[in-house]
Amino acid sequence: MPRPPTTSTRSRRAARIGLSIDLKRVCLERGGRRILDRLDWQLRPGQRWVLQGENGAGKTQLLKLLAGDVWPQPRPGSSRRYRWQGEWFDEPLLVREHIAYLGPERQDRYSHYEWNFRALSVVCTGFQRSDIPMAPFTVAQRTAALRLLRRVGCEPLAHRRFLSLSQGEQRLVLLARALAWRPALMLLDEPFNGLDEPHRERMRGALAGLRRARLPWIIATHRPDELPAGATHGATLAGGSLRTRRWRAVPPRQRKPEGRSPHTAKQPAAKPPAAAAAARTLFQAQRLSVWLGGRRVLQPMSFDVHAGECWVVHGPNGSGKSTLLGALFGEHAVATPGRLLRAGRHEVLADFQRRVGRVSPQLQAELPRAASALDIVVGGLRQSFGLVAPPGARERVAARAALRRCEAQDLAARPFGSLSYGQARRVLFARALVRQPAILLLDEALTGLDGRTRAALAALLDGPALAHTTLIMASHHRDEWPQRTSHELELRAGKARFAGALRRP
Repeated sequence: MPRPPTTSTRSRRAARIGLSIDLKRVCLERGGRRILDRLDWQLRPGQRWVLQGENGAGKTQLLKLLAGDVWPQPRPGSSRRYRWQGEWFDEPLLVREHIAYLGPERQDRYSHYEWNFRALSVVCTGFQRSDIPMAPFTVAQRTAALRLLRRVGCEPLAHRRFLSLSQGEQRLVLLARALAWRPALMLLDEPFNGLDEPHRERMRGALAGLRRARLPWIIATHRPDELPAGATHGATLAGGSLRTRRWRAVPPRQRKPEGRSPHTAKQPAAKPPAAAAAARTLFQAQRLSVWLGGRRVLQPMSFDVHAGECWVVHGPNGSGKSTLLGALFGEHAVATPGRLLRAGRHEVLADFQRRVGRVSPQLQAELPRAASALDIVVGGLRQSFGLVAPPGARERVAARAALRRCEAQDLAARPFGSLSYGQARRVLFARALVRQPAILLLDEALTGLDGRTRAALAALLDGPALAHTTLIMASHHRDEWPQRTSHELELRAGKARFAGALRRP
């Protein structure tokens, strides 16, 4: 057996009980594409890494390779080795159960397979190190799971069904599950996506507390200002290679404030009443409320949305933002005696939906992974998830033009499931825009994007091509608000507070 690498800066005890990983000249290919190219990396107990790189650079695939979910290409001189409890292993099979993984794809599996367990049961599966319950949970496990939910600020959600939770609430429940795993290594792929600031702070606190246990973690992120304290190393992935360095935390004074960003601080002037009345009404909500799973998610609210306006919906996790956008699209029924008029009248829902483009994490999780990116966009033309017949020539032209607008033309032939989260989000934008919709419903649409892509899509939303398109956008980040924002709707516990030209009491 080859002589194992040394752990020069770690104590003998840490080397004996901790998990170490050595990657040497590792190559990884997917769909004929080289993702990782002769990559070298060493991970030691107590190290906490920040992994960065543009969308499509291979961050998620690298984390999966470390977790043992994907296998590198066999190449002379390449190796992937794990040291656990004093022994070295050339394969991850005997150590992978000691590695906890949390990322968007793992979260999407619950929706894809309709695993709708209670949140407490999801956390308890961490003790069993399984995706679904394998045996009845003990009283001790349930008690410990409640403590972990309390630690991440989600104890009130313990008996809620997982699929009834918001994206951010689901992410925190899965963090509690990862902690229940009691891993030797935590791999976190964009863990702060979809979290409001209080819940981001809870996640930061939970991860910062792991320093005392010398538990190593790797966090892939596009927003380093959100990271917890205690990161020790940084790594940037580009061109299949990794550049490593000692980590330098972002000083608090350089972090972006949570308040309104400079480019949205000056809001457009409110339209005079006469002009507002003359604008075509697209949504007229009268005491709109929504019940889901036996509980009222949205309290009665009334508002009008006119053509060309830009609404931003914000509020804490679980406040009802996604539910409101779903109700506007027609996915959720409005409880009586409230009502919702679309285009100012009782329009046939299918006809209305043809004029609406949507971007949301739920839609991204539900689209067929085997379909090509081009077919996903053509599905937007046909208002379908899959294609019964191949795309026609005109459909291909329209789909390629939409992909080009979203800087995703190079992804046209790629299977949707092979794309990174950010790449898939660009394809989802193209799908939403391919019909040149009158209305865009955007639910955390810029989440998971690198800075360059986020800026490009934000410029598209503010550009002349969409100047007359009505935007309704849910977001946790003020720096994502379009410059043309005209109305603000804040939700808290399902109750609405309005600001802007159509202010309501």
